[in-house]
Amino acid sequence: MRLIQCEHQGQVRAARVESDQQVRLLECDTYTLAKRAIHTGKPLSDTIEAALTDTRLDYQALVDDKRLLPPLTHPDPAHCLVTGTGLTHLGSADTRSAMHAQSQQQAQVSEEELTDSMRMFKLGVEGGKPAAGEQGAQPEWFYKGDGQCVVAPEAELPSPAFAEDAGEEPELAGLYVIGDDGSPWRVGYALGNEFSDHVTERFNYLWLAHSKLRACSFGPELLIGELPAHLEGTSRIVRDGQTLWEKPFLTGEANMAHSLANLEHHHFKYPGFRRPGDVHVHFFGTATLSFADGIETREGDRFEIRISEFGRPLRNPLRLVAATPAIDIQSL
Repeated sequence: MRLIQCEHQGQVRAARVESDQQVRLLECDTYTLAKRAIHTGKPLSDTIEAALTDTRLDYQALVDDKRLLPPLTHPDPAHCLVTGTGLTHLGSADTRSAMHAQSQQQAQVSEEELTDSMRMFKLGVEGGKPAAGEQGAQPEWFYKGDGQCVVAPEAELPSPAFAEDAGEEPELAGLYVIGDDGSPWRVGYALGNEFSDHVTERFNYLWLAHSKLRACSFGPELLIGELPAHLEGTSRIVRDGQTLWEKPFLTGEANMAHSLANLEHHHFKYPGFRRPGDVHVHFFGTATLSFADGIETREGDRFEIRISEFGRPLRNPLRLVAATPAIDIQSL
């Protein structure tokens, strides 16, 4: 089952995807549905079925009219936390053999000589998928912002004037609502463009935190139910109507060093991330970037990320934002 959210008659409403051309409206938004399912103890799928209306909408018209919204939102964006984790994926099929060769080389290198990134990756490969009941290796983690950094599908991704780069990151995102007792509940999964500044990050890994404080997007569809272990997608950049860059990517647990359960454990182990009523968007990482192929994006480029199991692609054009100088508090 897949859901979208849209603006309908001035309200945020969820809708079930019935085909590429049609969605069926629900009586409320996804957040309300999730909280209702948590409170009643009923499966989310049953809660959705009970909330269906007879109203059907044209999917393409929602796209054309810019009425699509992220598939899960909080009424107060400050209560939506956007985070992620990196160095989680083993790599795409065409680089797998090279990665194995690198691992064999690294076996001859002392632990002290490993880079911090390789050491973190090695920890994940060796301990990122623990047995049931055991705690796995802690992954890299980063913060992107609250709900204000989330851009709707089809909307422009803003890149600040101080950015050194504006590059896509095709990923899966887990979407969660925290119950009244502080328990995190996974609502489902969505395609995501985590969108980062790779030039800033490359200069020094201690600037990773800076490079991640950017906009992002996820959706348009929320996948409810079990996530396939192996997923194949395509990441594309379109410039002036022509494909500038395109590459396949792999994701899902079969292509990851960490299990999703391990990534979720190390995020939600912090009490501050279990605040009742909050929404969490957690990006699970990627191994495929146009930046790695020397692509320099520019204003108007459109990012397109597609995995067939997630329905319609996630598309966002790039917009460069004018500089806004910081306010000197001493001048107030």
